[in-house]
Amino acid sequence: MSTNTPLPPEALDEWLAALAAHLGLDAEIIPTGLLLDVARDVAHNVARPAAPLSLFLVGLAAAQAGGTAEDITAASAAATELALGWPATAE
Repeated sequence: MSTNTPLPPEALDEWLAALAAHLGLDAEIIPTGLLLDVARDVAHNVARPAAPLSLFLVGLAAAQAGGTAEDITAASAAATELALGWPATAE
């Protein structure tokens, strides 16, 4: 079933836990706040469409490094650093 109704904030953890389980991942290592911060920084400093794609790359980098919580944190920090230093585009 498809809906255009956004997910309420209180349901976010439930959704992520269900998706993680469905994908065979450990939901306990998902730093939701950190990943949302990365998405925000990329969306505001690079481009909105770059946010989900950047989180995909963060996930790939973390998995390649070993997939631990520390790997997710390191990949997130690298993405945030790059996004915050990204040159502003002319408007």
